[in-house]
Amino acid sequence: MADQTGAPEQAGATAAGGPAPAPPLATWFLLYTLGRLAIAAALIALLWALGLPGTPGFLFGVLLAMPVSFLVLSPVRQRLTSALMARSERKEALRTQLRGTDADE
Repeated sequence: MADQTGAPEQAGATAAGGPAPAPPLATWFLLYTLGRLAIAAALIALLWALGLPGTPGFLFGVLLAMPVSFLVLSPVRQRLTSALMARSERKEALRTQLRGTDADE
């Protein structure tokens, strides 16, 4: 079965409200990082092919990669952010449980 994001559910989650499965944080982080590097490399290569030499081509390519990757990698960035938020919530719930206090108080 899949959730709203299309990712399959983990077998560790229980239907009675057990611990939620951990989102694949490392996978989304790796995809986002490699995507940013690939976009930067492609833009640098394009600028060098268009005749912008050496360091200026490299610097303009890196500068142009920022807004392009912001637009192109938006879905990956949103999933990475949700995975980070879920991790933060799990850590806070564990801290609360270890302190022996209720989060609603």
